[in-house]
Amino acid sequence: MRTEHSLRELPQSYVLIADIDLQKNKKAFLIVNGIALLIIAIMVIPMLFIVPISTLFSFEYGLGRYALRFGVLLVAMILYIILHELTHAAVMRYYGAKKVQFGFTGLYAYAGSKDDYFDKRSYTVIALAPLVVFGVLFLALCFFVPGDFFWVAYLLEIINVSGAAGDIYVSWKFSKLPQDILVKDTGASMTVYAKNETV
Repeated sequence: MRTEHSLRELPQSYVLIADIDLQKNKKAFLIVNGIALLIIAIMVIPMLFIVPISTLFSFEYGLGRYALRFGVLLVAMILYIILHELTHAAVMRYYGAKKVQFGFTGLYAYAGSKDDYFDKRSYTVIALAPLVVFGVLFLALCFFVPGDFFWVAYLLEIINVSGAAGDIYVSWKFSKLPQDILVKDTGASMTVYAKNETV
């Protein structure tokens, strides 16, 4: 359903104020990866003292259970990557995107829209939706899975939060920009526009 949160054409009064490519911009790339590593450290180190990671590698319940844990983790990671991008796409469509393209850069998968310009609030929701949705889901799983599967669920949560470092970074950057910005996200890069008089 098309809404007023996205536009097909850039208004004539708008000018380019930012161009972000997290893969080609070395500074942004280093910042995002630094954020991701910091998130991993913050989430992993304290948890090691609460639930030993040895539970993930335990043979207490037999070889079959051991293989099942890692099989579930591998399949869940693949499904998560797909569902993460589908969540971005679903929210883009909700906010009026005509068509969403999917791709893989060699470093990360992406969902983008080449034909739409999203307002600031809508794009923030688009960027952070997977982090919130899967953050709640994986957190709930941590409480309900058997003890030897805790790290399976928690590793998915770590992947979700650390993998959202780029989304967190651009949302923080955009929060400092004028309220009337419009964002075009092709998936591989983002361009940001604002009214000429507000720049």
